Amino acid sequence: MRLRARVQGGALLGALDRASQSFGLATTAGNVSHTGVGGLTLGGGMGWLARQHGLSCDNVESYTVVTADGEIVRASADEHPDLFWGLRGGGGNFGIVVEFEFRLHPVGTRALAAALTFPLGRAADALRGWRDLAEQAPRQSTFTAAIAGDTVTLGYVWVGDPEAGAALLPGLRCIGAAEREDVGELSYLTLQSREDSIEGHSYRRYWKGHYLPELSDSAIVALLDRDPADATLPAVSLQAYGGAIAEVDDDASAFSHRRTRFEYVGAAKWSDPEEDSLRIWAARDAAEKLAPFAEGAYVNVLSDEGAAGVRRAYPDAKRARLTAVKDAYDPDNVFHLNHNIAPSRRAEAHQ
Repeated sequence: MRLRARVQGGALLGALDRASQSFGLATTAGNVSHTGVGGLTLGGGMGWLARQHGLSCDNVESYTVVTADGEIVRASADEHPDLFWGLRGGGGNFGIVVEFEFRLHPVGTRALAAALTFPLGRAADALRGWRDLAEQAPRQSTFTAAIAGDTVTLGYVWVGDPEAGAALLPGLRCIGAAEREDVGELSYLTLQSREDSIEGHSYRRYWKGHYLPELSDSAIVALLDRDPADATLPAVSLQAYGGAIAEVDDDASAFSHRRTRFEYVGAAKWSDPEEDSLRIWAARDAAEKLAPFAEGAYVNVLSDEGAAGVRRAYPDAKRARLTAVKDAYDPDNVFHLNHNIAPSRRAEAHQ
């Protein structure tokens, strides 16, 4: 049976989820339902199903693309394979994708979310225990951590039978005596939309991200090195990778750093323009503490790093191959309002 979804470029993730969940199906999509399918997928696409079924880009069967010269092409493993490779993580550098053809998976409609909350001052041991659990967790689970103010929240999300997911609870509870425990069954659609924040668009925002090949004890010390009374500090999140993400050969797609174990994001939001410099500096400073433990970054989390950020997202060999795709499909850099892969002649002109 061919389980497929055809999604136009302007669609939001929530529309894809609602349509596929009518049949108990889904494909990997991000954690906020008002995110655009196109931007998420072209950068890679992390979500609650990624450890089971791969990234969003790993689940694309084909892309229909309008190129810089106005040609409409279908990119797949068999048609324009160089473009297909570049679209799997290379961002919006090569054309306008007007349709995605996704593979769907029978995941059911249920999920379980579990979280334990600890005070910042005694979270180190718990965070180490959480890390060790995440390293050996079944792929139906995605372990998550969040640090905000004076609290650290550690837990996991399980997509599938909640009773099976509850089998991980005894191990989670063993990481330490939590101040609060939140465990609950929810629908997959609720899981996919519970982090929605439409009103959040009114805030000013800035974030920094890292890929962590491991979460060492020293990295945990750096992560927890923050003053809980400092309201300018960004909220920090960690999300576990591994599973199906790491099983795809790193050369198979533009998306890179597939052996990442955890993704770090430090995100700040505020209202007063007078706080811009202070908030941005605080987010940069917090991320800099993790830099010695990092290797690369997710292109969809880059902010104002420019060419340096692109170098972090793609190793040298990947950038060279991406440049070749750019030369073939957009040699004049028509599509440049992005984390840009410059064509060869543009790059040479700036040397």
